[in-house]
Amino acid sequence: FIYLFNSNITLGKNGVPVAENFRLEQSTVADTVQAGQVRVKTLYLSVDPYMRCRMNEDTGSDYLQPWRLSEVADGGGIGVVEESKHQNLAKGDFVTSFTWPWQTEAILDGDSLQKLVPQLVNGRLSYFLGAAGITGLTALLGVREKGHVAAGANQTMVVSGAAGACGSLAGQIGRLEGCSRVVGIAGTDEKCSILVQEMGFDAAINYKKGDVAKQLRELCPGGVDVYFDNVGGDISDTVISQMNQNSHIILCGQISQYNKDVPYPPPLPPDTEKIQKERNITRERFLVLNYMDKQEASVLQLCQWIQEGKLKVRETVVEGLANIGAAFQSMMNGGNIGKQIVLVSK
Repeated sequence: FIYLFNSNITLGKNGVPVAENFRLEQSTVADTVQAGQVRVKTLYLSVDPYMRCRMNEDTGSDYLQPWRLSEVADGGGIGVVEESKHQNLAKGDFVTSFTWPWQTEAILDGDSLQKLVPQLVNGRLSYFLGAAGITGLTALLGVREKGHVAAGANQTMVVSGAAGACGSLAGQIGRLEGCSRVVGIAGTDEKCSILVQEMGFDAAINYKKGDVAKQLRELCPGGVDVYFDNVGGDISDTVISQMNQNSHIILCGQISQYNKDVPYPPPLPPDTEKIQKERNITRERFLVLNYMDKQEASVLQLCQWIQEGKLKVRETVVEGLANIGAAFQSMMNGGNIGKQIVLVSK
């Protein structure tokens, strides 16, 4: 089975993605594996906010290619090798790729795959798509490269989209790196409870209830020193208004703006931009792919924290390739806690 980007539904730059933007078809995989190739069975697939821009002909990015109408969609995936004609891969090996096709089986170029060591994540292979994968790297390197966190500096970090795949890790990493106070912003009481009780956040704000600005002032009496921004929009304007002199914004994502025809990163409203400039607040686009020279050491650090129980991992798992479109739609609407994973086969 293969999952196609659907040509029958027009989305446009301002549309909201729905499950019907995709369709499932049955197809056949070639019988013969060529030299350098492997036949794989897909185990897990990832759906992520950045995929929304791949639904436009102009992705707004030079490192992301658009999904083509009526062609197989792709993204982060994990599978097991069933047949190999690649010198470094053998039957039974677990492998991953950032461009894994959304299909139950595939023949792939072995050089495009990275071999996985399940023991690094206590056997939880799907973690390599999240906490020990590109999501964890984004959180860790974002904090280290753009957050300017220093142990003993008594810094307060705020994380928006805090119960999502990246935000839930970023807040924990902020604490591990030295922040003295971490406050999350999420969209349900359940998410806020999980952030505090499971993930060690000092407090969490349900932005759909009450006055966010007032709650922030109460929970961050010394102001905000580091802001891990996953959402943009009104929430970010509110946080920025309470940031300190020479503080730092880690510009990770802007999910509230992804269905709008605006440049990335979206410009700040004039009043917010004035605050940013007057207080010398850094706000630079963060792209984890620019730091791949630090990938290996960073993944090992993430795996160590996972093994030690210092990094708590949450996943929202949907079963079946046929449900990946619905999983993507749900994730874009905040239906996930932690990483959204699609279990294709066991």
